[in-house]
Amino acid sequence: MYPNDGFRELDRQECQRLLATTPVGRIVHTRHALPAVLPVNFCLDDGGGVLLRTSAASELARAVDGAVVAFEADEVDAAAHSGWSVVVTGRATVVTDPAEHARLCRVGPRSWAPSPEEVFVRIEPELVTGRELAGGRTMYGARLAS
Repeated sequence: MYPNDGFRELDRQECQRLLATTPVGRIVHTRHALPAVLPVNFCLDDGGGVLLRTSAASELARAVDGAVVAFEADEVDAAAHSGWSVVVTGRATVVTDPAEHARLCRVGPRSWAPSPEEVFVRIEPELVTGRELAGGRTMYGARLAS
């Protein structure tokens, strides 16, 4: 990041707080040796992990189990030229423990496209980064005018 570029780095705690305010993000994984990005609904686990719920037969569940993935969520206000973005990078695993699966059925994310057999995918956060832009266009215009 360059000084005075209008962005502010977010610490891990701020990133976690912001992630808890939005229900949809994007998971980035490898598909046929190429990057693939899918929108998903999610929630945060007690330990800060990202939880997804998907069909047990889905390509996503097979592709990400045991793989390092990135997960990104953001919020943008186009009119105010402001917003934030958080990226969580870590290993994704399909939850296989029956007791944990039962617990997540009660407290985990609800599937927006339910299927007969669903699994939970947990992304353990190894790297959490974020940045915020507050009034970017206004700030840029003010710099030009001064």
